[in-house]
Amino acid sequence: MNASAMSWRGRRSARRAANSSTLEGVARAGMVAQGVLYILVGLLALRIAFGEGGGGKQADQSGALRELAAQPFGLLLVWAVGIGLAGLALWRLSEAMFGASEKGGHKTRKRLMSAGRFVLYGVLAFSVLSFANGSKGGGSSDAKSEDITARALSVPAGQVLVGLAGLAIAAFGAWGAVQALRRKYHDHLRMSRIPRRHRKWVDVLGVTGGVARGAVLFVLGLFAMEAAWSSDADEAKGMDGALRSFADTPVGPWLLVAVAVGVTLFGLFCFMLARWRRV
Repeated sequence: MNASAMSWRGRRSARRAANSSTLEGVARAGMVAQGVLYILVGLLALRIAFGEGGGGKQADQSGALRELAAQPFGLLLVWAVGIGLAGLALWRLSEAMFGASEKGGHKTRKRLMSAGRFVLYGVLAFSVLSFANGSKGGGSSDAKSEDITARALSVPAGQVLVGLAGLAIAAFGAWGAVQALRRKYHDHLRMSRIPRRHRKWVDVLGVTGGVARGAVLFVLGLFAMEAAWSSDADEAKGMDGALRSFADTPVGPWLLVAVAVGVTLFGLFCFMLARWRRV
């Protein structure tokens, strides 16, 4: 057998492994884990909106993990979330290498997006597993954002880099909200398998949750651009600061309530993705 045939057989075997039921299972478990984090963050934001955010509670990943760890068998649940996110990262890596199952999934743009998501979920999984292994979580999301922004501002053309990053995050958030309003998530779902009585709830959760998540990302991007404009890393915010900022608008805490409910609903939408998404 020549080298070319062996290489082709190797690629075929790798593709089969990437499309295996095992990988599908870990991807769906990862969507559940992602949903758990969004639900906890949303519920924490609701408590903050109603004045119950004392005791250093943070509506971000670290706050969600602390809440989860405080439950019965909490540490085991944190490990499960971290492993689930690692599975989600592995699935995205397979899409980057072999293409996604969705229409146009083999295009370079789609594969690059999958590669970016692999990095994102890989970092999240590492952070959660580090917390499960005894790390304190590295502080609040605001502190992490300020630290990363300060380092970025200290390099040549740092203001430009931070500004462009903020613009990209804000644009991605706005794009995600619009896509949710257009119900583009239908393209990723096996709609024919969803019972008719459930489709209404898929749209309620998908639209409301997608718009809320997009709004939070948009605000995160605005804070990053403000940090770049003022060259002040303290202007950068993480998830907790972005959510709290909704309470500082003329609408008051009620806007934060609406966004927090939306974030919670997006977590529930992740559960529906885990059941009916094309993988």
